[in-house]
Amino acid sequence: QVQLVESGGGLVQAGDSLRLSCVASEVTFRNYVMGWFRQAAGKEREFVAAASRSGRSLVYEDSVKGRFAISRDNNKNTVNLQMNSLKPEDTAVYYCAADPIRLLPTRKEEYQYWGQGTQVTVSS
Repeated sequence: QVQLVESGGGLVQAGDSLRLSCVASEVTFRNYVMGWFRQAAGKEREFVAAASRSGRSLVYEDSVKGRFAISRDNNKNTVNLQMNSLKPEDTAVYYCAADPIRLLPTRKEEYQYWGQGTQVTVSS
């Protein structure tokens, strides 16, 4: 069982930056694809970004391309999400997720393990 703990959320203004971090308890962290999702109030949870096991392959949802960057440190069991040029529509609870099976999943149904989420609020 992998335990994931997110941190780094907060209240910022439009145009600001935030860096989210997720620490995993699993010692074989490098065996898991890591992803970030978000869920705005009243909406479905949606894919944001994912990093392959090595971290060399990355994928992003279109609306965050060029603004967000996912990275991972397999020596520290950590995956980060650097969020720049934040917009009010980025406001959501952000979740870290892990999957041990698939190559680079982008659907929430494909991830087995989830963190508790961290709130990001962007004011205009």
